[in-house]
Amino acid sequence: MALDNSFKRFGIMCGSSPLMERMYQQVERVAATEATVLLVGESGTGKELIASAIHDASARREETFVAVNCGAIPAHLIEAALFGHEKGSFTGAMRQQIGYFEHASRGTLFLDEITEMPVDMQVKLLRVLESGSFLRIGGDEEVKVDVRLIAATNRDLETAVKQGNLREDLMYRLAVFPIRIPPLRERGGDIELLAQHFLKLLNEKENTQKVYSRSSLDVIRSYSWPGNVRELKNVVHRAFILGTDTLNIEEYISDLSTKKPTEHDGYLNFFVGTPLADAQKEIILATLKHYSGNKRLTAEALGISLKTLYNRLKEY
Repeated sequence: MALDNSFKRFGIMCGSSPLMERMYQQVERVAATEATVLLVGESGTGKELIASAIHDASARREETFVAVNCGAIPAHLIEAALFGHEKGSFTGAMRQQIGYFEHASRGTLFLDEITEMPVDMQVKLLRVLESGSFLRIGGDEEVKVDVRLIAATNRDLETAVKQGNLREDLMYRLAVFPIRIPPLRERGGDIELLAQHFLKLLNEKENTQKVYSRSSLDVIRSYSWPGNVRELKNVVHRAFILGTDTLNIEEYISDLSTKKPTEHDGYLNFFVGTPLADAQKEIILATLKHYSGNKRLTAEALGISLKTLYNRLKEY
């Protein structure tokens, strides 16, 4: 890890908060092994960057790194995408096609959003992890591969298992070495450092000397950044394009409607300064949704009478 003023980096990751320091140590240690890694973190925290950093620091660094978003592949195509198919195995299979596992052989395969993978495919994935081999669709000869697997999810693992989105046996097989990626709101001074870093890169690229207004820096520090590093980077870029020499970044957060509360794994994140009436409304509606429209359970959870709940819902 190299020190750049107060800004530490590991590979292409940036930050110097205690949580990031701990994560750097975990990355460094597990990279030197062949252990399967499970990255757990909210959307926008940089899971693919961390997977790539693990690969780059490993003995497989000269081989291929293949990143796959499981949620972006239609359920009926995911088996062929991962394992490939033989010529004539289904309508339109005009030639043999190798899948991501073969592309990543001797290298690293990163499966992002693993909980979006159909459960029946999770069974087949578990078998590949245990045996190191698989059959292409339409094939009868086992294909052997040497792949280091890194998986990632933005869901709470126990919740994903309870809701049937992740097989428990696969979770244990993937989580040989779990790494929690902290959300941006927990990284303290990293938020402002990252904002300055992104602005510096844009200034260097465009040969400008733009700076943040004082109010922008206050917003950068206090805003919860539900979209994490990805949201911060995009907002800075938009403010840079549309702003003057002094950037008022709060204008572009408002335009993106990010002051609305965001829901993630049973939690609501509110922007500081949200009116109490609006916060109450969002809490009631989110709780009603959580209990699948059951008003009695909703009222009990909120500590209000059923009559009060009905009155609030009538208002909304």
